Amino acid sequence: MIIAIAALLAVGVIAFTLTVRAKDLPEPEPVSPFQHLDERKAAIYDNLRDLQFEYRVGKLSDNDYQQTKKDLQRELAAVMAEVDRLKVQLNLNGSVPPPQLAPKISDPLTCPHCQAKFAQPLKFCGECGKPMGVAQS
Repeated sequence: MIIAIAALLAVGVIAFTLTVRAKDLPEPEPVSPFQHLDERKAAIYDNLRDLQFEYRVGKLSDNDYQQTKKDLQRELAAVMAEVDRLKVQLNLNGSVPPPQLAPKISDPLTCPHCQAKFAQPLKFCGECGKPMGVAQS
């Protein structure tokens, strides 16, 4: 009886495997070109933290600490340079818009952010809550 159930289960698994089509499977998530570099950078930072801890508890001499720290910093600089090189290669360097400058205050009774108007100067807008830029009490 157990052998019959096991055989029936095996036939069911084989039939299911053969009937699953590739188009029914979900699309794999795209791999980021920066993922392995981010993981390496995180590992180097962890190593630097561990190195500093071991130095503070007295497990490392000054020379060993300085040399290992310098090697890890050199490796980190290489990873960061590779990130910058990939950004330039993928034209991601200029894709970040420059930060917006705060609008100039033309009227102390009007919010520069939402243009709400008030009867008296305020420190913060009563509508949006952002600073009005007026320091009067």
